[in-house]
Amino acid sequence: MTEQQEAAREALERLVASANRLGVELDEEEALQWLAAMAAQHDKEIVHDEKHGVFGHRISMLDFSDAELARFREIGKLVGFDDEPGVVETALALSGSAAQSKIQSYPGDADYFERVNIYADSREEACNILARLMREKALSTLQGETYRLIQVRFGSYPREMIHNGRLQKAGSSIGWTPAEMEAGAIEVQLPGGQPATFTWEEAACDPGWCKLDWVVADPARGELANASNMLDVTWEAPDGRIEPLDGYLDPYFQEVYLEAESVPIFSKLAKQVSADALDDYVSELERQVAAYVSKDPRNYGKAAKRMYNVFRLTGRYPEAAYVRELFDEPAALLYQVGALIRTMDEATDPYSSISMKHVMAQADNLILDVVRVLEGEEEVEVVQLLLRLRDGLQRQEEGDAWTAEVEAARDQVINVVNNFFHEKLVALPEIKSYLDGLQGL
Repeated sequence: MTEQQEAAREALERLVASANRLGVELDEEEALQWLAAMAAQHDKEIVHDEKHGVFGHRISMLDFSDAELARFREIGKLVGFDDEPGVVETALALSGSAAQSKIQSYPGDADYFERVNIYADSREEACNILARLMREKALSTLQGETYRLIQVRFGSYPREMIHNGRLQKAGSSIGWTPAEMEAGAIEVQLPGGQPATFTWEEAACDPGWCKLDWVVADPARGELANASNMLDVTWEAPDGRIEPLDGYLDPYFQEVYLEAESVPIFSKLAKQVSADALDDYVSELERQVAAYVSKDPRNYGKAAKRMYNVFRLTGRYPEAAYVRELFDEPAALLYQVGALIRTMDEATDPYSSISMKHVMAQADNLILDVVRVLEGEEEVEVVQLLLRLRDGLQRQEEGDAWTAEVEAARDQVINVVNNFFHEKLVALPEIKSYLDGLQGL
């Protein structure tokens, strides 16, 4: 037995003892293989799956399953950007739970990440090209039978403004509704109350955080999902210099790239990533964890996802393996509920083109899944809550609005999920100690 295998076996024994004590089912053989793979030394940081044409950081690839690859590539046609020879080159990847499909038995959203490299003579020209690309993508995907644009993030508020009834700080990201996208402008109020118009062209001067969100339906599966594409945009100057338009080149520790043809652009941009990228990435994840567990409303499910990435990237493999198992627990199925309800809200908007039958089918499937995987009082409670949600959808179809009762049912289901993750996380002393150490971040 090698040193790595011995260390993995010892870690597994401690993990099994903890999991048994806390009532978490553990696949010992799979956990041992994962621990050994994480502890093993590798010459190559980037791993290629030649058979399926995908690639990514070796740690990310350990959690990726090709089972849903065809579906993700199909959604990618909607959310991804096209190359323009000599002007734009792109590399589309899965991120979040979509990139961890081997452990996320009950994934939430379909999250994508795309590197967009723009060739231009000046930064200003690159920003204008980006503005054109994003507006064309948004307007061409406003709505269809199986999708609807929700929001676009583009530009930064040049000063403090009131937008859609909310005070926005200078420098914060601008969220554009579909109607505002069509108009090419947002109507705002300045601090003194004066009305003003801020145009898409003006936003191009400081693109900032670039992201697009849709709700999509899969009729064959009877499922709804929120699909997003986070853009990391760079400008390549005539002299070969590469500059991120938002001032920061994102690392690649949680992406699985969908096309082998993207290797050249990925390799070129990966060389530009800061030597401190891993430390910065982990620090940002820890700030997010601290926020999710300390600020109301708390969300221990989202905290758990980020802790898993922190643990696996910083060598805390037993803790990572334990959190990994939580997402395969039956109660983790309910993690879908939050995403589902948000998707339902968007899909049932009066202006949505998505058929109500897709929304109802999603609710029916979730109820059946709950009946299949949960037991006892927990199953009864959750099914009753989901039936109330479905009843609310039925009334919406008949023209009524969401009722306070339905909103209360939604909040109760989300609370069940939160309690599950909180109970399991703090029950492991190592994780409780870790969370206690994050206070004040």
